Amino acid sequence: MTGVELRIREVHLFQRHVTLRLPFRFGAATVTQCPQAFVQVRAEVDGRSVEGASAELMVPKWFDKSPALTHEQNFEQLRESLRNARDALLASRGAMDSFALSQTAGEGAVAVSVSRGLPRLAAQFGPALLDKAVADAALRAAGQSWVDGLRAGVLGDPWSARLKLVRPTDVVLRHTVGLADRLTDSDPGTDPQDGLPATLEAAIQRHGLHHFKLKLCGQIDVDLERLTRITNVLQRLGGDWRATLDGNETFTDAASLGRFWQTLQNTPALAGLLQRTLLLEQPLARAVALRESIASLGIGVPVILDESDDHDTALEEGLALGYRGISSKACKGIYRSLANAHRIAQDPRLLLSGEDLTCQAGLAVQQDTLLAASLGVQHIERNGHHYVDGFGSAPADEAMAFAEAHPSLYETASGRPHLNVRNGRLDLISLHVTGFASAAMPQWRSLQTIQ
Repeated sequence: MTGVELRIREVHLFQRHVTLRLPFRFGAATVTQCPQAFVQVRAEVDGRSVEGASAELMVPKWFDKSPALTHEQNFEQLRESLRNARDALLASRGAMDSFALSQTAGEGAVAVSVSRGLPRLAAQFGPALLDKAVADAALRAAGQSWVDGLRAGVLGDPWSARLKLVRPTDVVLRHTVGLADRLTDSDPGTDPQDGLPATLEAAIQRHGLHHFKLKLCGQIDVDLERLTRITNVLQRLGGDWRATLDGNETFTDAASLGRFWQTLQNTPALAGLLQRTLLLEQPLARAVALRESIASLGIGVPVILDESDDHDTALEEGLALGYRGISSKACKGIYRSLANAHRIAQDPRLLLSGEDLTCQAGLAVQQDTLLAASLGVQHIERNGHHYVDGFGSAPADEAMAFAEAHPSLYETASGRPHLNVRNGRLDLISLHVTGFASAAMPQWRSLQTIQ
């Protein structure tokens, strides 16, 4: 099958307010609320009308970490990126396959956003969401699921035919431990009393977790104390556990990162943690990450890029400087993930990780999880289910529609659908449906329009 060619007829942008049940702190930011963006695309394929959809949380202080900007200004940057992507897609002429639309309209929108002052990471946000929605429409037009559609060439991208795509039945969930998270029930802090785990200890006991992502703040004394406490919890409850470390751009240069890692290695209480650490994610600020080599720092685990992944050559640039891989995140673009997966498959020393941007229940978590797992990612960070109560403020019947369409991914024992984490794993069988990982849709009339 050749790529399905679409004529874009309508693009609608929406948002929904999301309130976090627990504060999520990473780097210098603490998030308690933010909007989730939704995209609805209507396209024409061979005279038939098809719909595609996507969603992504508009997380502040990640796409642009400038302390001069408020959270609301960060949200508006992402809305601007969405508008520019919408306008570019609607201006596309003729019928094109999904990848061709991304290369023309998407790249054009990024250029417009950058010219208007947005960082490239923020500029990619809108095109990334529209790429997912267009891919969803193309797959529905072809009557294909995500994996089968990629294998058949439905999207028209150049990598799928050369990738060893898998049809995953499940994936290990890697639980995020944010900088504000309570570790044990005796720790002071927020407890929403909503029946869901509010501490690391409770989450392990509820979900059988054994993979974890630990946020670093870059202040050695603070990190040493917290990592030691986390290690004690994991050794007591985590079984044969593994961890990743996330620097979130907290180090200003390679020398300071090297000193930090040496201190970790020289701390006996952390020996068990370092033996079980799988990777270190984006420790250097993006302004210097692709300028300074880390090859001679003696870091004993693979170091990967995340926030630096804002242009097509980021992975190759990183490999030349000592990095060993990169993250897959749907908010950076599905075609970026496919391209990076193809490059990484050529060298067994490299790795593609699956990371989260607080993906919410429904379209966002389903599409992002299946994207990474289909590329062979064995464990993926998921945190939206921990920081938000199920489907949050979504209408109850919308939440139930998703739960009924994907019964293996959600559980409804409490009367409200939540992500179903069993023995530290997610069951993905129900995501292999026509379209991009979803047999349900948001209630569009319940959402606020982004003009």
